[in-house]
Amino acid sequence: MLADALLLQLGYNATLVAIGATLLGIASGVTGTFLFLRKRALVSDAVSHSTLPGVGLAFIVMVALGGDGRNLIGLLAGSALTAWAGLLCLSWLTRRTRLAEDAAIGAVLSVFFGVGIVLLTVIQTMTDGRQAGLATFLLGSTAGMLRVDAMIIALGGALTLALIALLRRPMTLVAFDPEFAAAQGLAVHRIDLTMMGLVMAVTVIGLKIVGLILIVALLIIPPVTARFWTDRSDRVVLLAGITGGMAGYLGAALSATAPDLPTGPIIVLTGFAFFAASLLLAPNRGVLAALMRHLRFQRRVHLRQGLLAMAQGQPIYERLTLRLLRRAGLARPDGVATDAGRARAAKALRDEKRWQVVRGDQTHEAAAALYDGLRDIETVLTRDQIADIDRRIGGPREVPS
Repeated sequence: MLADALLLQLGYNATLVAIGATLLGIASGVTGTFLFLRKRALVSDAVSHSTLPGVGLAFIVMVALGGDGRNLIGLLAGSALTAWAGLLCLSWLTRRTRLAEDAAIGAVLSVFFGVGIVLLTVIQTMTDGRQAGLATFLLGSTAGMLRVDAMIIALGGALTLALIALLRRPMTLVAFDPEFAAAQGLAVHRIDLTMMGLVMAVTVIGLKIVGLILIVALLIIPPVTARFWTDRSDRVVLLAGITGGMAGYLGAALSATAPDLPTGPIIVLTGFAFFAASLLLAPNRGVLAALMRHLRFQRRVHLRQGLLAMAQGQPIYERLTLRLLRRAGLARPDGVATDAGRARAAKALRDEKRWQVVRGDQTHEAAAALYDGLRDIETVLTRDQIADIDRRIGGPREVPS
């Protein structure tokens, strides 16, 4: 059953949903990357909640004009208008008042969402509103999705991606360093509004599939997931788009295998699964990689302390230290140093004395700042500098060849 869903063999409607969800996921991942890099992820929450009054108003207007209140284009147009109004209110509050951005977001989000709920309640009292099904815009609904709906989502996603391709450089610059962008003559406020407008566009076209509440997750989870795998912004954008597209495709396929499962939440949970896997398995930023680095650092500390103890004739009581020394061939099972161990221990003790001289000499201030108890002094100083330090501390000189 799942294989049929992945191969788009479960019927026309399931295929439309899968294609629409994939395109929406790509657009959301790419768009959300700039929001994430700009550290304004919560703005998407305000934008999404601002769409609800537009849905209600559009329905009322279309019914009053004698049309079909459930026309998707009209509903999306209405949600876009109120979402843009919410963006303008948010921008005005943050620029013209002393409200912090998070407080302004909370105010806009709660007021617009409250107005939307009131309008939905009013619509339910209307003769034409009882079967409107507008509540599905909260969490999304793909049941009975039509070809024109999929085309609207595909066209909206394609236009959003095209605009991002055109504006990628200025948006990236503003996201990383708005002060430098302003110094370069870029209109930071306008670029911010454009960025928010793209978020609004993705939010509006995603209402049908994931709804205004869950679209926030689809905007944020893919770029956060991609950030675990790379430090380059262009690769984050690419990986976020791929992650969002895969979450949409797999989520829609999983939902199609069990008709009772809602598509929007399954897509979000699929995206979270990618996030959780990246959190654990990413090679540089993942939890397992961090744990391995910590264990390697711990072994180096034990090995270093064991060598210093052997050099000074002190007993070694730590089992882990003894085990590491034996494994490295530096000590016998009874804890007595081997020939290689004695040589390494003498070198470690002499390096420690060298570091003491370096840390007490202002001429080596830059090198002293690199001391961590584990770094080889040969990676910091030249052979001539080490030879000079050896002359100062006396004893046999060991200048690396």
